[in-house]
Parts: sequence; C-alpha cells; structure tokens
Amino acid sequence: MKCPYCDNPDTKVVDSRPTDEGQAIRRRRECEDCGRRFTTYEKIEEIPLIVVKKDGRRQVFDRNKVRSGIIRACEKRPVPMGEIEKIVTEIEKGLSNLMLKEMDSTIIGEYVMEQLKDLDDVAYVRFASVYRQFTDAESFRSEVEKLLDGAKKRRRGGSGAGAGGAGGSRSKGEATDK
Repeated sequence: MKCPYCDNPDTKVVDSRPTDEGQAIRRRRECEDCGRRFTTYEKIEEIPLIVVKKDGRRQVFDRNKVRSGIIRACEKRPVPMGEIEKIVTEIEKGLSNLMLKEMDSTIIGEYVMEQLKDLDDVAYVRFASVYRQFTDAESFRSEVEKLLDGAKKRRRGGSGAGAGGAGGSRSKGEATDK
C-alpha cells in the first residue's frame, strides 16, 4: 500500500482487526520511509446482480421477492420458515456462483422450481402455475404428470437411506393432509 503522505510504496501493517460485524478489516499501517501511520479498510467488493425481466426491464436482484414468492407457494403447507430461508439462501448462493452481472429472470424461476420440487409437491405446482403462466387445464396436467414421473423415478431409482429420506419427508406431509 502506498503511503498517502510521501508516496513511498513500502508500508507495513502494524495492527489488523475486524470491523462492521466481520464484513471488513481495519488495518493500521506505517510508512517505512517517513514513519507516519494511516488506516486502511479492506472489504469484499459486492457486484450487484441485475435481473432482466421478461419485458426487458432491468432491476437489482432482491432476495425478498424470491422469499415472498416461495412463501406464497407454501401457504397452508407444512413447510417451516427455516426451510424457506434455507432455500432462499441456497438460491442466492447458486446465482452468485454463476458469476454473471446480468441474468434473465427465467434462470431465477428455474432455480426456485428446482428447490420447491424437492421440498413440497403442492408448493412446486403452485409456483409453476404462476411462473409458467398456465393458460389451460392441459398445461397444468402436463406439469403435474412430469412431477409424478420424477417422483416415481426417484422411488424406483434409489434404495437405502437416500430413497427412504425423501420418502419419509413426503409421507410426513401426507399424514398432515389426511
């Protein structure tokens, strides 16, 4: 780090400590030439993710919108809020890992649907019906059939702890519906 007083490129760190609840590091530095001290802050550069809507509008990604859509899909379902928060965080991390500055809203919708498919079938179909804008009963039926075919494949394809775990969470939801 260059000294702000004498422009010497050689400075040493004499003290470092976290600040802003661990979101930044405060460093006290000392110039090896003039001996003066100064403070620098180091923090992660956050690049906002821009979402391109279907009509071409652009807006900053908002995890609250994702959360509210999932909450709406899970309404009156046995899905704890902690699970919803976990899904929202997983979606946000997954999108962030794509390392894109801009992305279509359809990518986000697909991420949400993939998470809901594993969480709750009814919530998945609810979200899909809005997201995919079903116009008739046939498109709705087609989506439900895809969901059922996927569930059959998961049940047939696995045995032991993996298949039992998925089946166990489904039967818990079924028991509450009866």
